[in-house]
Amino acid sequence: MTLPLRHLGAAVGGSARLQRSSSSARSAFPSTTLCSPGKNGVAHRPHRPLPTFLSSIQNSSFSITPANSFASTSPPLGKYATPSRYLEPHPSNNITPHIASLVGRDLHLRPSHPIGIVRSKIQEYFASLKDDNNTIYKIFDAEDPIVTSQQCFDDLLIPPNHPGRAPSDTYYVTESTLLRTHTSAHQSQHLRSGVDAFLCCGDVYRRDEIDATHYPAFHQMEGVKLMHHSLVEGAEGLTREEWLKSTECQMVELDLKSTLEGLMDHLFGPTQKRWNEDYFPFTEPSFELEINHNDEWMEVLGCGVIHEQVLELSNRSDRRGWAFGLGLERLAMILFKIPDIRLFWTDDERFHSQFKEGKIAEFRSYSKYPPVFKDIAFWTSSEENAKESTSDEFVENDFFDLVRSTAGDLVERIELIDHFTHPKTGRSSRCYRISYRSMDRSLTNEEIDELQFKLRDDCSSLGCEVR
Repeated sequence: MTLPLRHLGAAVGGSARLQRSSSSARSAFPSTTLCSPGKNGVAHRPHRPLPTFLSSIQNSSFSITPANSFASTSPPLGKYATPSRYLEPHPSNNITPHIASLVGRDLHLRPSHPIGIVRSKIQEYFASLKDDNNTIYKIFDAEDPIVTSQQCFDDLLIPPNHPGRAPSDTYYVTESTLLRTHTSAHQSQHLRSGVDAFLCCGDVYRRDEIDATHYPAFHQMEGVKLMHHSLVEGAEGLTREEWLKSTECQMVELDLKSTLEGLMDHLFGPTQKRWNEDYFPFTEPSFELEINHNDEWMEVLGCGVIHEQVLELSNRSDRRGWAFGLGLERLAMILFKIPDIRLFWTDDERFHSQFKEGKIAEFRSYSKYPPVFKDIAFWTSSEENAKESTSDEFVENDFFDLVRSTAGDLVERIELIDHFTHPKTGRSSRCYRISYRSMDRSLTNEEIDELQFKLRDDCSSLGCEVR
């Protein structure tokens, strides 16, 4: 995946406009799905810490879901809001009812929602760009969230052993179809259809940790631009090494970086920026962009020059271009100073009334409720299995998903507070502290104990023995 940059030289100038697709499908590119080199050369997704100024806000209490005495806002659900569609009785299906209920909420299409406001501002910026080739950025923002593994992984050169393919990371409908993990899953189909420049936005799904900045459903914006034939004619017939050193590759890179730097100024005002080299399977070279906001450097997106093989698989080997991906929640949390990612999903009017179409406004906390903390400890393997295996096969994301399925959005955070291996039996033990906090009322120990007892019983489904 790649990130946008403003055009340099002849490639910059002319009128770049946004054009909405007439089809109901829309597309997106990986936001912070970006992968870095990991163990044995396999890429992994780095943890993106919350900016310091948001971390301090995060410690305060607030409400997300409305109490009965407060009005709620429940806009019409989108085209794909059919939970039964995602709960197909297939042996590979690992989608929970909680996740299925989130699909089709279309937060990015609500003009007065923080996610929708950020999306609109990004599209507004690209509509204002001008280049000599009258580039038109076509808009895709309502595509089917179910994609194939070919679209999501193979077309983007993501290797078979990549951890992002594992059921511990990805929600599968069948063995070959899944809820997209990034909006880049639609990139190849649009390139094959002949579109040269587009912006893709949509909801994406990943099994992940539980805290104020992670949620199993979030939104990404992807941008792609292929350069005009006349600008990359000199790249024909070059080897990989020759291409990476060519003036044409440098031109694409400069255009990408210039475009994205302009986008950051459009969103945050004039700000310091710096570029770091990165690694994504689908772009080469690859970069991440950081900005200095409130005297703090923060990573905001990943991007790069589209890999030649990706273009070949999309039947566009005669072209060269760039792509980028960014997470809308991350940008919205910074711009609106929203301390908890769960707030984006609330129907509480006290949240929604604070935001107006096209306006950036700082979020004001509207109520405070205390958290309830509960610990749970368990062995992750039996004595027999511990003797037969040298590694612990426990998958943490399975446990996180189990907790979300049991308690939904009452779960604010899960933290591993103890982990040890018994010296004689070889059994591994983990102890987690779960923070529960309601968005609309004070929780009682009794109701949380009920959830905790259910969770203890359900841990056996993961092969765990509660201590």
